[in-house]
Amino acid sequence: MLSDWITKMDLNILNWIQENMKCDVLDTILPAITFLGDKGWLFIVFAIVFALISKIRLWGVKLGTSLILGLVFGNMLLKNVVARIRPYDVVENVTLLVDKLSDYSFPSGHTMASFEFFTVICFMPIKKRYKVLAGILAFTIAFSRLYLYVHYPTDVLGGMFFGTLFGIMGVRIVDMIYDERMEKKNKASQ
Repeated sequence: MLSDWITKMDLNILNWIQENMKCDVLDTILPAITFLGDKGWLFIVFAIVFALISKIRLWGVKLGTSLILGLVFGNMLLKNVVARIRPYDVVENVTLLVDKLSDYSFPSGHTMASFEFFTVICFMPIKKRYKVLAGILAFTIAFSRLYLYVHYPTDVLGGMFFGTLFGIMGVRIVDMIYDERMEKKNKASQ
């Protein structure tokens, strides 16, 4: 069965990471990095801060819209439809560095939120170094989910895909609404 083959491949990758990369430094750093993605709090803060600054207010709305799309369609709908159990529930004797989670595994919500953020940042007219930093943060959070054995690699890839998709959708939806409002405003002023 294809799903068994995918799970076996995923577990081989997770176990390789545990056997070849596990060390005290990463055991300390990666739980802190993964915390940045917990419930999307960091990205929600960015959306609020952006929305409070008049020059980039629209970008705060775009980021907020992207995060809401991810919450509703990724975390609330897709996770429950796929209902994939976490890798630590499949493999015995895994020592976790973070608390067990109560939701399903696919897609990775941490990864999805970080890639929604990264995608919106990529659209912003800002210096490239900020986009690179956002990318490094997104990829590091994604990797932390594998290192911590709370997601399969395909969960993280799904989070990257859907996070990018919802990021693009959030930008496009807000642009369409804003363009329509500006068009109506311009017609009314003529």
